[in-house]
Amino acid sequence: MALEITKKERESSQGLIRRFSKRVKQSGVLMRARKRKYKQRKKSRQLTNRAALRREEKRKEYEKMKKLGIQKKGVRRRR
Repeated sequence: MALEITKKERESSQGLIRRFSKRVKQSGVLMRARKRKYKQRKKSRQLTNRAALRREEKRKEYEKMKKLGIQKKGVRRRR
């Protein structure tokens, strides 16, 4: 998707640049390029499974502590 902008009669170079940058912003080319630059890779299946197991173990440990009446103080969830 190429953008073609030609200089109009009696148009200054600054006006041409302004028109070009406006057209680029409206087309969304810049946003797509930025998204592609910082694209996150998918986590591997093994990593995903390990994380799920770790969460399950933590949940069980928390429930066990809650039943015993022992709760860790100062534990905060990360965001």
